[in-house]
Amino acid sequence: MSQTPDTISDTKTKDHEATQNHIMLVDTIQHGDVENLKLPVMDKVDKFGAHAKTDPREIKLVRKLDYYIMPILWFMYTFNYLDRNAIVNARLNNLEADLGLQGTQYNTCVSILFVGYMFRISLVMAGFGFAWSLVSLLTFLAHDYSSMMVLRFILGIVEAPFYPGALYIISLFYTRKEIAFRLAILTTGNNFSGSFAGLIAAGVFQLDKKLGLTGWQWLFIIQGVFSALTALMAFWLLPDNPLTTKWLTEEERQLAHNRILIDTTDIQESTSVWSGLRYAATDWRTWAMTLMYNLHVSSLGFQNFIPTVMLGLGYSRNVTLALTCPPFFLAAIIGLIISWTSGRWNERTWHIVICKGIVIIGFIIPLATSNFAARLFSIFLFVGFSFGINNILLGWSSATLGQTNEKKSVALAIINMLGNLSNVYTPYLWPASDSPHYRTAWCASISFAVGVIVVALFMKYSLKARNKRILMNNAEVKNLYVY
Repeated sequence: MSQTPDTISDTKTKDHEATQNHIMLVDTIQHGDVENLKLPVMDKVDKFGAHAKTDPREIKLVRKLDYYIMPILWFMYTFNYLDRNAIVNARLNNLEADLGLQGTQYNTCVSILFVGYMFRISLVMAGFGFAWSLVSLLTFLAHDYSSMMVLRFILGIVEAPFYPGALYIISLFYTRKEIAFRLAILTTGNNFSGSFAGLIAAGVFQLDKKLGLTGWQWLFIIQGVFSALTALMAFWLLPDNPLTTKWLTEEERQLAHNRILIDTTDIQESTSVWSGLRYAATDWRTWAMTLMYNLHVSSLGFQNFIPTVMLGLGYSRNVTLALTCPPFFLAAIIGLIISWTSGRWNERTWHIVICKGIVIIGFIIPLATSNFAARLFSIFLFVGFSFGINNILLGWSSATLGQTNEKKSVALAIINMLGNLSNVYTPYLWPASDSPHYRTAWCASISFAVGVIVVALFMKYSLKARNKRILMNNAEVKNLYVY
């Protein structure tokens, strides 16, 4: 769509005014009465304009946010993962035989869930949390391929709002330097559930034939019940935005709002949702971040087949389930470490590049050897260093595309929606006929990981050039794009 000279001039004028307002606000913070203004003290500012937390009021506020926001999101994400991936472990308890699944029908049941992730449903997260719990619980009623397909598709729809919603809430309350570590905490729900899902399944499978139900049916019932209880708690605990959060004092609300305001690059006045959609859709960085996230999620296709891959190493079902735990536990630890260092140093690109490089080595090993120890070591590499990238990449996207809350929410929804599109097709890279080597899957995963590195480096140099242009136009600007 072409732009007229007048349109371009108006856009430049608005951008200039927004920049000047941001400069005036930062100047007020640095020289004004921050106590009365309810703004954080900015003693130490890095090259991107991000400030270190030295103000006792801000430190106390962030601690309070951590106590209220992170636990409920963590438990919801844990059960989100357990409910979504119960089918992975159920496969080891004769799920395919009980439902009469043949050929690639199991792969289709895995992928159909993620078609639901392509819908942006703007309702209360807690409500959808309860809905997915109910659908997950009712999965025990599946009796054939068709019924499982329907239930998995509905599960995908009602789970869809959670992750972009959680990311959006975190981005409203935490600064650029804080987001990645909070996402890492959230992601440990995914990692720990992946780590202990096998042990939980092994224990639940002992109920096989109790009350006439199979072990995999009990798995869906038990996890669905606990998930529903967590969703009910979320109705009272999840906040909407800093200025309306009931469990913050008036001063804390204003401080929480203002510290995000001064941390936003190229900040602009809030607009309508439709304007946010237009701004997000016409910003090329939205699509670059979407491509990078899509390639990254594509490289995670292994997560739905880890128990199957490990079973191919020659161990029994229970030993296989136990062996799935350590790699995901390692992933949680590494994710926390690299997300913390990314925020501490305010760096994104090299964290992604180095971690993806290690992941690529992990993908190459199964192609090069059938040695048990080497293949087990490779699983630790590609699982351990994959999931922490999610936190950095999505935090980077939020910081880059957060000029308005509306634009940020739409951009994160686009990135999540199209990123998860990869989960529809990646299961077909792992057909049972390729077992136990899965050469096609490993080669594809390597290609996806290389693509992530290329896009990350492209974004680094693009944002670096953008920062230079900003400083050329106004050397007083303190807040720049992070890379």
